[in-house]
Amino acid sequence: MLKKCFAVTAIAAFGLTGSVFASDTVNFDNGISVSDVVNSDSFKDIETPRIRPAVMPEWTIMVFVNGKNNLEEFALKDMNEMEAVGSNAKVNIVTEIGRINGYSSADGNWTGSRRYLVKKDAKPNAITSPVVQTIAKADMGDWKHLVDFAKWAKTSYPAKHYMIIVWNHGAGWVKYPGASMATKGISYDDETRNHISTPQLAQALAGLGGVDIYASDACLMQMVSVDYEIQKYANYIVGSEETEPGDGYTYDLFLNMVNASNLSPEAVGKAAVNAYSDHYASIKQGSTQSLVKTSEMTPLAQYMDAFVTAVMAANEKTLVQQAAAATVSFAYPDNKDLSHFVTNVMATTQNAQVKQAGAALNNHIAAKVVVHNRTNTFSSYYGTKDYNAAKGIAVYLPAGNYNPAYAELQFAKNSKWDEFINWTIK
Repeated sequence: MLKKCFAVTAIAAFGLTGSVFASDTVNFDNGISVSDVVNSDSFKDIETPRIRPAVMPEWTIMVFVNGKNNLEEFALKDMNEMEAVGSNAKVNIVTEIGRINGYSSADGNWTGSRRYLVKKDAKPNAITSPVVQTIAKADMGDWKHLVDFAKWAKTSYPAKHYMIIVWNHGAGWVKYPGASMATKGISYDDETRNHISTPQLAQALAGLGGVDIYASDACLMQMVSVDYEIQKYANYIVGSEETEPGDGYTYDLFLNMVNASNLSPEAVGKAAVNAYSDHYASIKQGSTQSLVKTSEMTPLAQYMDAFVTAVMAANEKTLVQQAAAATVSFAYPDNKDLSHFVTNVMATTQNAQVKQAGAALNNHIAAKVVVHNRTNTFSSYYGTKDYNAAKGIAVYLPAGNYNPAYAELQFAKNSKWDEFINWTIK
């Protein structure tokens, strides 16, 4: 079964309530000043309409569909799912789809990238939405191109709220020295051999002016280290701790749930989680999907620091190693559910401080960080796992060697988690 990640056998805020235009300068809390990051002259063949609607839509949902790899057939399928619902007066659906030779020949076997305003149709096997722009050569593994797409979408189709979905393979934060492109980041472009790393994803979200919701229709992206990196540039994050099947999101189900909701950012984020989980429950396939509130990421790091400080002071290294080994892991065994790990430590420790810090950490995850979590415990590509133990956010916790690339991430720099990892494996 094709997954939205590559199998690696060697590897066991703020809210935006209006449009941010390409000429705007946005000042973020961390002092970054982002002006017009990308000024591309690659899109001159079709003039983009820039007429403001009389009534501002509630949402523009932007889907960056990088089908320039072995997921191409699913890119076309998902576009047809979007067309089953289409844009309306309250919700714009705007996409960019990239394709290359060598995979699917459907829909005329065109290549390059096309940008669409998605319109409703009754043709499940044909894309009929108007092509608003065509790009002969687009590097969809370049974070600056993601910025360009989103700025174009915001300018052309302004709304009160914005959601961006990055559609492709994903591998969490991972960057293994000397490993292939397939083992790191998100949005792999087979034509350019480029991808978007976790720090670059933060650069992209900053450059496009932030969003209400960021979602990864990709594998393994709902991790503390990823969410912490991008926390300043989205209010909510939707993602999966585990791999996603190649089919990924079921967009018609998702968009129908959006239209039936009250259209608040939390409701739209929950719709993404529910549509995904409902679909895979209906076909009895194991899955995880959750919604995280980014304003709670900095407090999460503080609770994690208190917990690991207590654990290291208690010097219960063997207990911690056993707890980690018993924790539900995902396609990469180094990715483990944070809350389940803490629960396992608390179940065996005799230290009062560890229990107290662990309870506070797990309470914060359940009550504040993970707004909505859905799991399906059925057989999956990796066998049957008890995904009910997965509480919505994963953490890097290797049993063997520590990957020094982890130190490049903001979470490692600003927390004690990397020191804790090294303590557990030495």
